[in-house]
Formats: sequence, structure tokens, C-alpha cells
Amino acid sequence: MQLHIGLDDTDSTSGGCTTYLAACIVEQLTKHNVRFVDYPNIIRLNPNIPYKTRGNAAVALRLETSESQYAFIRETVLNEIEQKSKIGEKGTEPAVVILRGKPPASVKALAERALCQVVPVKNAVNIVRKSSAEAAAYGNQLGLVGALAAVGNTIEGDHTYELIAYRKRENCGTTRKVDRASVIRMNLLTAPFTFSNYDEANDRVLVTPHGPDPVLVGIRGETPVIVQKGFKLVNICEPIERWMIFRTNHGTEAHFGASKPGLVKRFCVAVLSGTVAEKPRRIMGGHVILSLRYEQRKITCAAYEPTGKFRDIVSALIPGDKLTVFGGTPGRRWLTVNLEKIHIHSLTDHVSLRNPTCPKCHKNLKSAGYSKGFKCDRCSITIFQATKIPTYQDRKVRPGIYLPTAKANRHLTKPLYRYGHEKIWMRAPPSGKWHNP
Repeated sequence: MQLHIGLDDTDSTSGGCTTYLAACIVEQLTKHNVRFVDYPNIIRLNPNIPYKTRGNAAVALRLETSESQYAFIRETVLNEIEQKSKIGEKGTEPAVVILRGKPPASVKALAERALCQVVPVKNAVNIVRKSSAEAAAYGNQLGLVGALAAVGNTIEGDHTYELIAYRKRENCGTTRKVDRASVIRMNLLTAPFTFSNYDEANDRVLVTPHGPDPVLVGIRGETPVIVQKGFKLVNICEPIERWMIFRTNHGTEAHFGASKPGLVKRFCVAVLSGTVAEKPRRIMGGHVILSLRYEQRKITCAAYEPTGKFRDIVSALIPGDKLTVFGGTPGRRWLTVNLEKIHIHSLTDHVSLRNPTCPKCHKNLKSAGYSKGFKCDRCSITIFQATKIPTYQDRKVRPGIYLPTAKANRHLTKPLYRYGHEKIWMRAPPSGKWHNP
């Protein structure tokens, strides 16, 4: 039988990691010859949810097993959660969902919604009760939403891979000892088939997190083979406890694909097509504010300082430009779309008017007053029929897709060099060495 195991909310701001817990469960299950039909899945959910740790990730394990193994698998998963998650810490509400058979339509629908909206806990609880799933929640049941969404999101379409290596427990909380030069070299040798590992514009390494969690490095790429190659090229100067390859929706824009166009709602993903209503303005802190006319409304959008030169693109827009904005809405009383991407469809002409020139001396004329034409101070002549001359200025932007600098991208952001690498899952089980131990 098929078995889908969803895990969520096992970490906290003080440490822990749901992917690490999944790696420990995989180790225990493979000792008993449990067959995995997919790489462990990392499912990134709606990044605008306020009650989340940084990446808002849930994890799913997908197995082919017998009924006789079910009790052992269930016990193993629960034991690992109880031993290795941050149960009892503030903001940590671990949950696991175990589903026999294919995820039903109700579970898949919840998974789709969880990519872009807020899903009430009661909805997840009701679906679990009406399905063939078993669930366990420690705390206020909040983790059930992510665990059930992980079960239902089988990533049938575009996907990527990430090899995550974990550090020894005694090293957690210290600076990660990863050779910076080797990361840059790895990026040069493997990009664009690896991505979001090094930010060239800001000379910043992206494979290493900075918190107290056990993640040592994460290499993102298009195939299991390329992430393993990238991992081998990185010089890591501290012990590695374990590593595992995940299949994931990183870099696929899954949250935009699941969103309802035109929806502007607190804590939700927003995709809006319209025209620039006013000249964008810079405010204190270097942020750029854009007013977008969408149908009969004006929507405020913001490109914040960390987005880097992306702000210059937004600043260069003028009223009448047509574009689609992609982003999310924070939980404030007023709704501002925090920009993650813009797609400029067409640009309006940037026209300025200048005074005509004198027919004798070719100097610029000056206005003689309202409806009185223009005069030349040098030649002392007045030309009553002259009008201002339109001048078309070159635009600093062109139609196309623009993203913030890599360091400001969210996990779901699709890098420009991923366009053209989209793929569907061929339902092939993991092959070769995909985890250790």
C-alpha cells in the first residue's frame, strides 16, 4: 500500500529542523528495508503566514509498504518526533499526518490553498477526520495544516532538488565552517543547473544558513546528480553528521500558480495585472512605493531596500506602463503588496515638452505669457504660432521579467535562469546513494 507521512512545525527559533527530523526517520526506516517511492519532499507553503519560522516548510515521506509494517512505521515516526522536535517551546506545534493510499481530492485542495492563503486549523482537522488519515498533534494543532498540505502536495509538475547536509549537535549555534572560495567555484562549474547557491551581485554565499539549526549547507539544483556534484565541490571544514537529497518546490513559483489572480487579502499571495497609476517614489530607508491601477482600485506595492537594484527598475516605471506584479500582503491594517517579481508587458512613451528654438539664432525661446506665443531675448522677436516640441526620451527599462537580488529572494522565487528548465515528475523512485546514513 501507499503511505504518505507529513511532518511540520517541529523546529523553533532556538533550533531544530523538520528536514533534519525527516532525515533521522529515513535512516531508521531504511534499516528495516522500507521502500521509498519518491525522494523526501520539502513543500514550501505560503511565505506570508505570520506564525512561521523563516522558510515555512513542511516535509512529506512517501512509501510503498505492507500492512504488517504500518505499526512499526507509525511508532518510529512518533518516537523520532517526540525525541528530536522542539516540543514545548514557544511557537512550536509539531504535527504528523499518516495517510494510507492516494491523497483524496479534499487533501489536495487544502494543499493547493496552503501555498497561497491562510488555512484555518479547523479545516485541516475536519479533513483528517473524514479521510483515512491518522494524525498526531502536540500543542494547538497548528502544525496539522502544514503536515496535511505536505501529504497532499505530491509536486506533480515543476520541481527541483536540494541536498542538505547537517552538522554535529555540539557545533550547532557556532559559525559554519564552509570554505567560501569553494562555493564560488562550485557555482561557476555547475550553474545554471544549480541555483540560488551564490549571489554574485552582492558577493554573498547562500548555501549556509545563519541560525542555530542543524543545517550545515543546502545545495539546490535541477537533478539529484547535479546537487551531489555541487556538494562534492564544496570544501566543508567541520564534521558532517548526515546528508539527504530532497525533491522540492523550491524555485518553481508554485505559490503564484496556486493563487487567485486579483485577490488582495491579508497574509495571502497577490498576482495583479494593471497599469502604473503614478510616478513611483522613494521613501525613507530607500524603499520604493509603486501605485498600481487594478480595475477601479489603486493598489500600493513596495520594493524594499533589501531587494537591491530591483528598486531601480521599479523607480524607472512611469504612469501608463502595463505590468503584472507578484508578491504578498503582510498583516497590516492597510494592504501593501510586497513585491517579489514584476513582469513588464509594455511601456508607454516617455514624452517631455521643450520650448521651440529661434529661427534666426537657434537659441531656445521663452514663453511670452499665456496664449502669447514665445519670444527670443537675443533677437527681440515674438512668434505667436509656435508650440512646445515633444521629445521622446529613452526608457531605462524594457519589457520583461525582473526579480530582486538573489539574497532577497524567497525559497519559492523562480530565478531567471530556471526559466526553460521546468519539468514534470516521472514518478521514478530514488536511485543510487541519496542519503547518508
